[in-house]
Amino acid sequence: MPGSVPANGEATWPKDVGIIALEIYIPSQYVEQSELEQFDGVSAGKYTVGLGQARMGFCSDREDINSLCMTVVQRLMERNCLSYDCVGRLEVGTETIIDKSKSVKSVLMQLFEESGNTDVEGIDTTNACYGGTAALFNAVNWVESSSWDGRYALVVAGDIAVYATGSARPTGGAGAVAMLVGPNAPLSLDRGLRGTHMQHAYDFYKPDMVSEYPVVDGKLSIQCYLSALDRCYSVYRNKIHAQWQREGVDQRFSLEDFDSMVFHSPYCRLVQKSLARLLLDDFLSHPNPNTESGLYSGLEAFRDVKAEDTYFDRDVEKAFLKASGDMFEQKTKDSLLVSNQNGNMYTPSVYGCLASVIAQKTPQQLAGQRIGVFSYGSGFAATLYSIRVTQDATPGSALDKIVASLSDLKARLDSRTKVTPAAFADYMKLREETHHLASYTPQGSLDDLFPGTWYLTHVDEKHRRQYARRSESDDTPLEAGLVNSTTTTTTTTTAEHIPSPAKKVPRMPATTAGPGLVTISNGDH
Repeated sequence: MPGSVPANGEATWPKDVGIIALEIYIPSQYVEQSELEQFDGVSAGKYTVGLGQARMGFCSDREDINSLCMTVVQRLMERNCLSYDCVGRLEVGTETIIDKSKSVKSVLMQLFEESGNTDVEGIDTTNACYGGTAALFNAVNWVESSSWDGRYALVVAGDIAVYATGSARPTGGAGAVAMLVGPNAPLSLDRGLRGTHMQHAYDFYKPDMVSEYPVVDGKLSIQCYLSALDRCYSVYRNKIHAQWQREGVDQRFSLEDFDSMVFHSPYCRLVQKSLARLLLDDFLSHPNPNTESGLYSGLEAFRDVKAEDTYFDRDVEKAFLKASGDMFEQKTKDSLLVSNQNGNMYTPSVYGCLASVIAQKTPQQLAGQRIGVFSYGSGFAATLYSIRVTQDATPGSALDKIVASLSDLKARLDSRTKVTPAAFADYMKLREETHHLASYTPQGSLDDLFPGTWYLTHVDEKHRRQYARRSESDDTPLEAGLVNSTTTTTTTTTAEHIPSPAKKVPRMPATTAGPGLVTISNGDH
């Protein structure tokens, strides 16, 4: 079969390729959804119960997609004591486009200047909320290919999700996630187990190049999301069944075989419905489900329904939400911490959900788990794949380090500043009026930013953007290109090292890690 892997091919692949480190950045300001309900004059619970959202993060005009991504990349590199010459690929997934030619990735190369490393593959990848997943797959594929030179890949997913005044506005959010990819990862992607579905639809798109706002067909968007979930899950199950048969395992795969299940989260209520949807898929595909007792008890009336006829069937939805209630509590609820508190981040959304799971469990609880991941981007593109967590949960292990790095996630969310809905509306109006202005200096206060945040200082008459970084220790800004290992205003230093030969990932000496830092070692290959 063309493209098939030779029988001995797998032995030549790097082992356990996946996510070694993960960092998330969330803006410092938010608005309460309950207060936004009152401000918008809608019924109480419309956003908090109907959508399942508690808070929504947002950016002032001081932050754009470039600054978000610079912030999250520098934080990942500093917190893991990595130097920039150990990165051989950097790809950005985003749908927040501020330049039709110049990539966000090229802007991020400012961070690499001091290291002298310009040999970094990858650019930007765009398809609504799916770009981060496409970038992750490309990074994994690079490490597993003949092109790999032994260095890490870095994947960045970032977006600013804003909507015009109206019913869609409370489904906004903003943020960025950076993931370090390589072999011997504590979170490795299951090889050969990706169920993908892609199709043409105008469910959500951004045809107006001078506006941040999308055009949304709400009902079609939900239908596309759920239909893609059905298709991806079917393909995934077929692939894992085939894999199990080759291994001599004779059993059916079902939702119960995932220890955790995370989804792209436009809003939390849709995620809960999506888990129920997977239970419906299991039920309809089961040759002889037990409807007298157990998981499918009382569901016999739905045995002959067709999945494509049930996207908006309230009876089916209600029955399977009830049947999947305990499963939701066990497998998915923890994943909604960031989504509930910050909103939809677009491309980083599903990885914010993954970070939420890691942040709320111990290494021992995570060890050996299979985590299902459903990524969706309108237009539309979707994949359901799985991550296997390493069995090694010992102190100092790679799993222990990634859990430790995210253990303060809830504290980070709680440290943000609440603003009134009126102030939020003013910020949105300001963004709307100044989007793509030339010769513009942002008006947002620097005091509102978290320490260590990159921000926009000026857009000149040729639309060239200039950035600075707020100091980790005081209010003195650090201009772009001037941040180096001798700068005294930074409190975090990056561990420097000499790159290892090709096919070896640089090892970071454990003794170089300062307080609050995690040292990453990827071993020799």
